[in-house]
Amino acid sequence: MIFETLDTFGHEQVVFCHNKDAGLKAIIAIHNTVLGPALGGTRMWPYKSEQEALNDVLRLSRGMTYKNAVAGLDIGGGKAVIIGNPATDKSEALFRAFGKAVQSLGGRYITAEDVGIDVNDMEHVYKETEFVTGVHQVHGGSGDPSPFTAYGTLQGLMAALNAKFGNEEVGKYTHAVQGLGHVGMEYVKLLKERGAKIFVTDINQALVDKAVNEYGAEAVGLDEIYDVDADVYSPCALGGTVNEETLPRLKAKVICGSANNQLATNAIGDELEKRGILYAPDYAVNAGGVMNVALEMTGYNRERAMRQMRTIYHNVARIFEIAERDGIPTYKAADRMAEERIEVMGKLKLPLGRSAPRFEGRIRGGA
Repeated sequence: MIFETLDTFGHEQVVFCHNKDAGLKAIIAIHNTVLGPALGGTRMWPYKSEQEALNDVLRLSRGMTYKNAVAGLDIGGGKAVIIGNPATDKSEALFRAFGKAVQSLGGRYITAEDVGIDVNDMEHVYKETEFVTGVHQVHGGSGDPSPFTAYGTLQGLMAALNAKFGNEEVGKYTHAVQGLGHVGMEYVKLLKERGAKIFVTDINQALVDKAVNEYGAEAVGLDEIYDVDADVYSPCALGGTVNEETLPRLKAKVICGSANNQLATNAIGDELEKRGILYAPDYAVNAGGVMNVALEMTGYNRERAMRQMRTIYHNVARIFEIAERDGIPTYKAADRMAEERIEVMGKLKLPLGRSAPRFEGRIRGGA
């Protein structure tokens, strides 16, 4: 059944990584390398079963192919998951063993941070492989990508506001932000700087208190966020929050946030179109993080990174144009934009092949 699933999703390679002594149980999925080596973060999560972990990494890696293609990057899509509790199961040996597994792929997969992983964990991975992004600035890397993801989300928001309301004035509208992690909190900060009214919720009360005290947000309950009378709903936590149960409750005219896989099903995307709710496709909006870390492959520069983030506005605007041109929902338009780029670029037969990442300016060695 695994190969049938791979046929369905179109993956090139799936690698199961195990090291008993280090406690490593991981899966690396390389979905597509037409545009370049597969880049995507590593997620550490206490999956209930190996099948659940496999399903997640297959879904996430395919999403990275589309995200990277729409972002205009010369990289393919991949992802990795480590089965374990990030609160209790982390160790140097675990991440160094994972680094060896990444290194064994010879650059076909380049890893980065994702849920449950931080820059300190990447330090250990980096000791065993150069094929890692998001390393600390002391090594010549870009560090935490969260601020860039948040800034890119703001660019997507401005494009969505312009398409829906004819202006980009963030402060004119009310925003319901679900999730106050690294990206969500930074996003709230950016909204506040532009004078916006913000409603927030999170499972961590301390983060809610911070948003209220530092950024003047109004706190609402976890389930109440769907009933808030806001112009924009911004999912910035886990996916699937726009579903059959929540959609009828949403009053927002725009959905734009940093979470992955915001729509529970494609049918929900179709229903948003029918209801006149403008959905800014998640993987186009939240591409700031991967845009930022991808620059490490050719030599990181913060000014280049910020310039790259601003292209998200134009990418999202282009998706809206395709949706209108072809008479399709925006989630389909985003896929079409990605697939068209992969198809066109895939026809370019470069006689000398594709050069390996240079990672200029980076420093290998101890932490």
